[in-house]
Amino acid sequence: MLNKLKYSVSALLLSSFMLSGAYAADVKSIAILTPEEGTDYGWNQQGVEAAKAAAKATGVEVILAQGLGYGDVRPTLRELAEEGASLLIAHASGYNTSAPEIAKELNVPVAIVDTPDALTKGLIADYTLSGHEGAYLAGRLAAKMTRTKAVGIVVSGEPPSWNSQSAAFAEGVKAENPEVKITYAVIGPAAYSDAAGGKRVTESVIASGADIIFGQGNGSSFGMLQAVETTKATDGGKVYFIDVIGNKSPIDKGFLLSSVVWDITPVYTAMINDLKADTFGTKSYAIGVKDDSVKLLKTPAIPDNVWSEVQAVRDDIVSGKIKVEPIFEATAVRKLMTNVAE
Repeated sequence: MLNKLKYSVSALLLSSFMLSGAYAADVKSIAILTPEEGTDYGWNQQGVEAAKAAAKATGVEVILAQGLGYGDVRPTLRELAEEGASLLIAHASGYNTSAPEIAKELNVPVAIVDTPDALTKGLIADYTLSGHEGAYLAGRLAAKMTRTKAVGIVVSGEPPSWNSQSAAFAEGVKAENPEVKITYAVIGPAAYSDAAGGKRVTESVIASGADIIFGQGNGSSFGMLQAVETTKATDGGKVYFIDVIGNKSPIDKGFLLSSVVWDITPVYTAMINDLKADTFGTKSYAIGVKDDSVKLLKTPAIPDNVWSEVQAVRDDIVSGKIKVEPIFEATAVRKLMTNVAE
């Protein structure tokens, strides 16, 4: 009787293991939801392109749900889940409440941003990414190239990812030249698509003396770029723009100095593999300069000697000689600035 019981328990465990393994590996498709169209040369486009690349690399299908806005996306989440998506990537901080609700309601895995405490094994993963190492390099670059000895940071809100880059940019400026003034301005609490506001606020920061603008803003970044293109610096010269996440070179009119470019492909690929391995929702994800998932964009506006100097700083970050720690709190970010525009 005891031998039969042992056999039954062993068989049950083996059966459970096989079923668990089959379920974990059964990832047929992923879906990504973005608030704006994937043509913004930034957050939305990089997310869409990364989802496509990760799906191809892992042999799964990808469903794109773009231009959904920043309102209630529960109906879209439910629809995608019902269509059989094995993973829903909610690519906006505004979705980090509704997506977990749908995950629990329908038992479908979701990936969200800006909520690292929400990790739930098998169900909820967070990818609060930080390009702070690249932003530090951008700050070093800006301090080397400013003529007016004044630079500006314009943001469309203060989410953790924006905050960490703003702080690192300021730290990079100070490390290169502590005499450079840094003006910090926020368009609004969640003004991600406010292009008009981006233009207005950027113009005011340029008027304060900045001849280089570090802008973080999704759709509002187009307003920032427009301000740079149409507004002279206080010395009468050109103002340059440093972008984030994407590469606006195809639409540049000679004012794009650089961009802190993110490649989110390794993150989404890891998520899919974690789903297959039944480890989804148990870990955090990161990007950085070491594997070029974060890198500074080289444009014709950057002199070769300056670029070489910035790349030497990058090498020091990779080697550990220079350590750039992320700062996510807005109050701590503001303390690093010379001036906070209200």
